Amino acid sequence: MHSNARRGLYNRRHRSRVRTFEKEFKVLLNEEDHNEAVQAYRRASSALDRAAKTGAIPKERADKKKARLATQLNTIAQ
Repeated sequence: MHSNARRGLYNRRHRSRVRTFEKEFKVLLNEEDHNEAVQAYRRASSALDRAAKTGAIPKERADKKKARLATQLNTIAQ
């Protein structure tokens, strides 16, 4: 297998993982379960950091997504 194809599969797996955790977070956010939403935010944040570290997504995009998720989390905390 060529290295480009292997890297593409790796990147796709990390991006898919990020999207899965984001969806899980948004579901818990809609249910207004703050404690579970905090745990889901941590998982999503960690997945974003890992994806950015390996180059699957740009670091700026990961930072922006984490900031937006944190803002959404803070809306149910009040």
